[in-house]
Amino acid sequence: EHHLLPQCSALENVLIPTLAAGKTTPAAAERAKRLLARVGLQDRLEHRPAELSGGERQRVAVARALIQEPALLLADEPTGNLDRTTAAAIGKLLLELQEQEQTMLIVVTHSLELAGLFQRRVELDEGRLLGA
Repeated sequence: EHHLLPQCSALENVLIPTLAAGKTTPAAAERAKRLLARVGLQDRLEHRPAELSGGERQRVAVARALIQEPALLLADEPTGNLDRTTAAAIGKLLLELQEQEQTMLIVVTHSLELAGLFQRRVELDEGRLLGA
């Protein structure tokens, strides 16, 4: 689904990469809270995945992807399981966070609507890149 551990709160889920890297610190927890606030989940920090909508789970996944301040963020069908309104909101959120976090963003999608949000698009057609 969105690769959330079922018993972990939203905050704990965002911190999973820092646990794996042995870098869970008070500063990491504060960054996780800031990222969750930026994706509109400041009031859902302690909620478990079962208590979150699909769009909220996806926003937790976006915050988790950004917790380690990556130079590159790869998003594979980030809106694939979402309704159109939520998908558009997640697409815009990815763009905003990409700019704010100064992260390179590469999105793979079948959604023409999502692809239309980005300034540069290439198409893979039978193994060939078009528009590159």
